[in-house]
Amino acid sequence: LHSQCFDEIIRQVTIDCPERGLLLMRTRDELKMTIAAYQTLYQSSVIFGKQKLLQSEKGKTELEQRIAELEKTKAELEDKKIQLTNKKEAVEKRIQERDEIMREKRESELKFLKFQGHHLENFLNNIKP
Repeated sequence: LHSQCFDEIIRQVTIDCPERGLLLMRTRDELKMTIAAYQTLYQSSVIFGKQKLLQSEKGKTELEQRIAELEKTKAELEDKKIQLTNKKEAVEKRIQERDEIMREKRESELKFLKFQGHHLENFLNNIKP
């Protein structure tokens, strides 16, 4: 509708003054080219935006998969840590029990040797008048 009105104005102005009519036609043509350029720019920017959206969604999916993998690995490592901690505590307990048994054994052996030494001294004292 605007285009038809503008064409009619150009026609009427061209009848009165051909130079002004030519300038208005150039202006109309420049305006059409500018609008076409803006439409092309808009369409290409929409396409670019869609491509970027698809790339970001693809990257998002990959990152979510990576996060899931890392969380699984983390859970496995935490389980392994718990197992190793339990194993370490068991080994420390065994070592402590073994040390306690060895200490008791040394004490009983020392007590026996003292007892034996004391009896041997008494025996020697009894042998020598």
